[in-house]
Amino acid sequence: MALPLFRKGHVPLIGEWIALPLIQLAGSTHPGDASWEEVQYPVAHRLLEKCEAVLRIPGVSKGADEDVRLAKKRGLKVYYSLDEVPDAE
Repeated sequence: MALPLFRKGHVPLIGEWIALPLIQLAGSTHPGDASWEEVQYPVAHRLLEKCEAVLRIPGVSKGADEDVRLAKKRGLKVYYSLDEVPDAE
């Protein structure tokens, strides 16, 4: 979805792109350990503070579901299909 979003004029970003290198630097050895917990979801939540909208792609993900919940709480638009996402102005 990243390239089609970019072609619509947006800058696509998912938390993992930032979190995974930080998790490694923090010394994580496996998902769910203390370093992973320190970084993984807080990165996504901080990104949501800077986003204009969220595109929730299909698939089971507790993290993505939590991102949607927080996005709605913050009043952000949540899209469920690439077709719903408008071109950037």
